[in-house]
Amino acid sequence: MPRVKRGTVRRAKRKKLLTLAKGYYANKSKLYRAAKESVDTALKYAFVGRRRKKRDFRKLWIVRLNAAAREHGLTYATLIAGLKAAGVTLDRKILADMAVNEPASFAAIAKQAREARPLPVKRPVRAEKAVRPAKAVRVNKSAASSTPA
Repeated sequence: MPRVKRGTVRRAKRKKLLTLAKGYYANKSKLYRAAKESVDTALKYAFVGRRRKKRDFRKLWIVRLNAAAREHGLTYATLIAGLKAAGVTLDRKILADMAVNEPASFAAIAKQAREARPLPVKRPVRAEKAVRPAKAVRVNKSAASSTPA
């Protein structure tokens, strides 16, 4: 089998990786092995971060909506339930933006949600449970006889 030396391919691959590691501290931007480890770790964190960002923004929108809803006498849960009942299809991102930048239109939406929110369902009252008789207290005979009367 012929020997493969990978001349230009190897150089291009290493140059590409060292370019990705540009700006890293000390050997992590100069030496191939250290740079490869750092770049791999950075890419792993970038992958996780892209998903984390979606969670973080959704949390932010929910916090903003809850604060804005409470100004109008609602909670976040009742606001969302009311909007679903009213058939409003605006998502949390748009609602949070409206709450911050257009309070008047958010007030109209909150009013619409308050009027359309479903009434809480009352659970039927169950019959009282039968009361269990109290457990009999056991008296230790040796302890009872040794106590002076």
